Amino acid sequence: MSGRTQKGLILFGIVALIGLFFAFDLQRYLTLTELKARQESFSVYYATHRLMSLAAYFILYVVVTALSLPGAAVMTLAGGALFGFWPALVVVSFSSSLGATLAFLVSRFLLRDWVQARFGERLQAVNAGVAREGAFYLFSLRLVPLFPFFVINLVLGLTPMPARTFYWVSQIGMLAGTAVYVNAGTQLGQINSLAGILSPGLLLSFVLLGLFPLIAKKGLDLLKQRKALARFSRPKHFDYNLVVIGAGSAGLVSAYIAAAVKSKVALIEKHKMGGDCLNTGCVPSKALIRSAKMLAYGRRATEFGFKTTNTDFDFAEVMERVQKVVTKVEPHDSVERFTGLGVECISGAARITSPYRVEVNGRTLSTRNIIVATGAAPFVPPIPGLDQVEYLTSDNLWQLRTLPKRLVVLGGGPIGCEMTQAFARFGAEVTQVEMASKIMGREDPDVSAFIRARFEAEGVRVLTGHAAKQVVVKDNEKLLICEHRGEQVEIPFDAILIAVGRKANIKGFGLEELGVQISPRGTIETDPFLRTNFPNILCAGDVAGPYQFTHTAAHQAWYAVVNALFSPFKTFRVDYRVIPWCTFTDPEVARVGMNTTEATEQKLDFEVTVYQLEELDRAIAEGEDDGWIKVITPRGNDKILGATIVGPHAGDLLAEFILAMKHGIGLNKILGTIHPYPTLAEGNKATAGEWKRAHIPVKLLAWVEKFHRWQRG
Repeated sequence: MSGRTQKGLILFGIVALIGLFFAFDLQRYLTLTELKARQESFSVYYATHRLMSLAAYFILYVVVTALSLPGAAVMTLAGGALFGFWPALVVVSFSSSLGATLAFLVSRFLLRDWVQARFGERLQAVNAGVAREGAFYLFSLRLVPLFPFFVINLVLGLTPMPARTFYWVSQIGMLAGTAVYVNAGTQLGQINSLAGILSPGLLLSFVLLGLFPLIAKKGLDLLKQRKALARFSRPKHFDYNLVVIGAGSAGLVSAYIAAAVKSKVALIEKHKMGGDCLNTGCVPSKALIRSAKMLAYGRRATEFGFKTTNTDFDFAEVMERVQKVVTKVEPHDSVERFTGLGVECISGAARITSPYRVEVNGRTLSTRNIIVATGAAPFVPPIPGLDQVEYLTSDNLWQLRTLPKRLVVLGGGPIGCEMTQAFARFGAEVTQVEMASKIMGREDPDVSAFIRARFEAEGVRVLTGHAAKQVVVKDNEKLLICEHRGEQVEIPFDAILIAVGRKANIKGFGLEELGVQISPRGTIETDPFLRTNFPNILCAGDVAGPYQFTHTAAHQAWYAVVNALFSPFKTFRVDYRVIPWCTFTDPEVARVGMNTTEATEQKLDFEVTVYQLEELDRAIAEGEDDGWIKVITPRGNDKILGATIVGPHAGDLLAEFILAMKHGIGLNKILGTIHPYPTLAEGNKATAGEWKRAHIPVKLLAWVEKFHRWQRG
């Protein structure tokens, strides 16, 4: 017999039993009125047939709970009224747990495979949570007797929770609630309705039961914290409320917030304030991209009505301009500014010697909390021969003053794509090498293909599916040896830029010796509150992951500071629901939420609405009408699941969709919002209009047409 046939027979049997239950109106026997009416006759029968009564009651209770039929509460009361407190407590406790486990197993057998196959991606976090703390959460739910237990049975059957765990947790967790109901049943003669159960004493019992899960969780958290910190001596007096290690985006925001709430905070940085974003990342790269774009505009002079233009430049002067931009932004992240905000800024290499102490410059700082915000560094793959040439990364790229004639960019991610286009526009012969089948691997295929075509139109040689194997120097010429479809490809170069990703900075400041746990991704392992396995050591930014964006680092910093300074009174789980990002190529590519690739992988029933910028007046006037706005929504619903914009100022335009997703605003609301004309932002409203046109109420409009015809006479 096939599995599908077995499931069908079981489902048929369950439906038949439930149907018979209601067809013969058996629920009338499981009401408080019927119970009170038959209480005396039940008691007489029980007095002469104790074991048979208990066995029949046990079996009936198992059937009612296994089939999720109404009446379990009344049966519990009946047990207390008929058998007395202790016999009823024992029988109800075991029969309810057994029936709940049977319902759990039936739900698992019939539905789990289908649910996990269809919604597996979205349930990953739920499955992980159940695997990690499922027993505790089930125990907490079982302690609240007014919660619909049958829902718990059916829902948890769809998760990976072991049946054995479900049974014993239910057995223990339901005991307190069962005792309250059985005790109420012993007073059945004084109860005229279910509301009568809520006497002052019983009401207090329910309140305590409801609070118990919170108290228990807090107690468990405190025990875990004490255990983790037990081997370290705790200072009687602390120099600081918070010490922050690293003055990049996460560290600066952490220190700023901590000072703003009047805590004493020290910020330690061994290199430059501002971290990678200011000195070697976001700021210099965007300055370089801007200069490259000006050159590109010059080459498009005829598009704007000019006969010719000639832009003469010196690459060294362009790079000096980049440094001037960095210098102009520096005061925003300077020691002077943060000292004025109340932060003690310390220049030096920090070392964590205990969860309460940090050493720097020969000093030992005692602190209640530590935030590690040490960021990340360019990842350099172990390619044989690479160390024989002076390769470039995002760290040392800005020292260039001579434009390489032939540049290889290894990597097709955001950094690789941005620098590929910029250097090509300055006149370098750029070859971009990517091991995967497409550049911009996190984006939809149409986005990747569009950007690739733009690169190739600007003279870039894009090689996807090429795995870098070796760097050699032959006859004074540098060569990158790649493998493509089993064949060897030689790529000559004068300079090579390594842009294949970044790795978290987790070594060299005491984490290893302390025993801070590291995740398989190479980042510091944190819980949903950004705490490490030491509760007063928290992380934010690239060193914590899972996103390596400046704005995400700042986002995490708020949670890390609040959870550090105000725990155990108040803590917040980090909210990763709406994370945007932008790749600053020309045109830009910006995205928030899922794209069509991810929605398809998750087997969602979704719709795609696309608005081409060639229809947008301002884009046409600007000569920037290549690109589109794409929005993902559930079928028949205007809720925004994700948006991708390819076009000028895509990162700026994306903000409206970020806000909409964060606060549950649908496309109808965007359509009903006035956007100034002529602006690129009108493209967002036009996209909402495209969705609306695809959902015209045809039947309603047919009646409206008849109405107008009637009005014309």
